[in-house]
Amino acid sequence: MINQIKAGLYAGLLLFPISIMGILGENVTSSDELSEMATSVTLVRKDGDKKVEVLVNGHLFTSYLYSEKIAKPVLFPIKSANGSELTRGFPLDPRPGERVDHPHHIGLWLNYGDVNGLDFWNNSDAIPEEKKAGYGSIVHREINRMSDGNGKAELEVTMDWIGPDGTVLLQEHTTFIFWAEGDKRMIDRITNLTAQGKEVFFKDNKEGMLGIRVARELEHPSDKPEIFTDASGKSTAVPSLNNEGVTGHYRSSEGIERDDVWGTRGRWLNLSGVIKGEKVSIAILDHPKNVGYPTYWHARGYGLFAANPLGQKAMSGGKEELNYKLMPGKSLTFNHRIIIYSGVDATDKILNTDYAEFTSK
Repeated sequence: MINQIKAGLYAGLLLFPISIMGILGENVTSSDELSEMATSVTLVRKDGDKKVEVLVNGHLFTSYLYSEKIAKPVLFPIKSANGSELTRGFPLDPRPGERVDHPHHIGLWLNYGDVNGLDFWNNSDAIPEEKKAGYGSIVHREINRMSDGNGKAELEVTMDWIGPDGTVLLQEHTTFIFWAEGDKRMIDRITNLTAQGKEVFFKDNKEGMLGIRVARELEHPSDKPEIFTDASGKSTAVPSLNNEGVTGHYRSSEGIERDDVWGTRGRWLNLSGVIKGEKVSIAILDHPKNVGYPTYWHARGYGLFAANPLGQKAMSGGKEELNYKLMPGKSLTFNHRIIIYSGVDATDKILNTDYAEFTSK
């Protein structure tokens, strides 16, 4: 309740002209204080809805959702500084004209397609009950810490990666850091995975690992239908749609563009486009301390944007192989930053500067 009041006060104060705020007395005395209020980031916990909302100046940036119905916690939706929805609505909040394939692609998530033979990536309510034995789920367990204030907020959570028989394979501790700097938004996802009672084997698989499913406007224009097959052999048809307003364009740190980024390595990958007249970009940054650095990109023109550091044999066409193993009690940490730019061209120079800042810590 306190956070809700704070968020409302921040949003309300921003509506007052400075001339009116001047009469409020000593509580508002300088432009520096007003500037700090203009970057307030607050967390609002809503246990009944199984979510934590992230607000910037009282406006929704994203929400941490942990309903068991979606097989893993996600951030959804994700919005730009001007309120444009960057993530696809389907299946939680469908919008006209968007694709309805791959119902497991929801917002921003992290999981993998082969963990001790179980598919965590493709699990959703679309999987028939008789086939559920081959899939794993990630279950939210606890909100450990929340803090918010000027410019950033932090959310620490615990999750379990469980098999269909209830066995916990991995315990996940993740810290989300949400940043607001003018019209730039950032999300740091720092994920620690600890193997529980037995060895955990991440077999090389193309279905991974940190993924975002983007809005229709950020897809690449397509002129033909395609069929994509997952590691279990299940095929999903992705039809060709009306390309009006579809403006997405991938570019990696290595200068590779469009659909050619799939199966290549890079320190960062940027997806740019225009949504309702707003120029936007989403960039995922990989950290040098991550396993598999620089990551392979499992990025498709139809709107899947993912970093996959573990699926090296699948992503390299057999030229490399990792098959990462984690012994009981041992941990693996991934650190990624997602940057959302609004109203600017996110050039290589800008991205390299932001990348240097991210990796300097």
